[in-house]
Amino acid sequence: MLPTHEIKFFCGRASRYLAEKITASFGTELGQCSVLDFSDGEFQPAFDESVRGSTVFIIQSTFPPTDNLFELLLMVDAAKRASAYKVVAVIPYFGWARQDRKDRSRVSIGAKLVANLLSAAGVDRVMTMDLHADQIQGFFDVPVDLLYASRVFVPYIRDLKLDNLSIAAPDMGGAKRANTYAKILAAPMIICHKNREKPNVVGEITAIGDVEGRNVVILDDMIDTAGTITKAADMLKEKGAVSVRAIATHPVLSGPAYERIQNSALEEVVFTDSIPIKHDKETGKIKVLSAADMLADVINKVYQCQSISSHFIA
Repeated sequence: MLPTHEIKFFCGRASRYLAEKITASFGTELGQCSVLDFSDGEFQPAFDESVRGSTVFIIQSTFPPTDNLFELLLMVDAAKRASAYKVVAVIPYFGWARQDRKDRSRVSIGAKLVANLLSAAGVDRVMTMDLHADQIQGFFDVPVDLLYASRVFVPYIRDLKLDNLSIAAPDMGGAKRANTYAKILAAPMIICHKNREKPNVVGEITAIGDVEGRNVVILDDMIDTAGTITKAADMLKEKGAVSVRAIATHPVLSGPAYERIQNSALEEVVFTDSIPIKHDKETGKIKVLSAADMLADVINKVYQCQSISSHFIA
């Protein structure tokens, strides 16, 4: 059945750079919206055109500051109150995803709280990419389209034409993702085992698997302070790897991340554009591949009520 409701795209201020690429790939333009800023720090998004009866896609990654999440919530609420037919939140990077369980006493489950907030705002569907924990899909009572950046990264890895390729997981938690890539690329797998002294601080790290003489690609869903990924790269190089690269979906890159990447054994680090790179800190080792075409294709299929199962490879 062909859709009878007009499609409209809008975005939060933090993700406009990506939203423009998505809409260009889709063959349309972003809708008009604005944000009124108050002197006390409050802000009020508004749609500057009618969305009544439309299927509205709102594009916004929820990386820090928290304003990015709250701006998305306000836009969803505004669209529902303006009588949009459906509101789809396109969240390439889903913030707070690392808080998916109680890992110690008396802490919140932030990912569940964010899911509740989006539901309370009135979202009808969520589209995201490479969640830190896949089970977060179950925190929602609306459909969640979890996409994987492997659709972008696998062709890139193949084009490198690396001999003796090995795929590495930076920790035990990333073993499933690395194993999927290893099967697709017919390459052996290496697992890095780490002992974390405290959040964002990595202690000892070792490797399980053959490293010597291999061209290693380390896979992860995000790189934050780059402590784990750079220590893993340095360790793999010391153990005889010919080259070490890192591929991660989300460039969180906080604190000393840029300096650590620049000073590490990594030949290059490849990200998607789910989060903008800070160009004033960018190093020559960082490469960005756009996920816009993939997101535009999935948005079109969702709008046309077509299957998107071909995108569900981790």
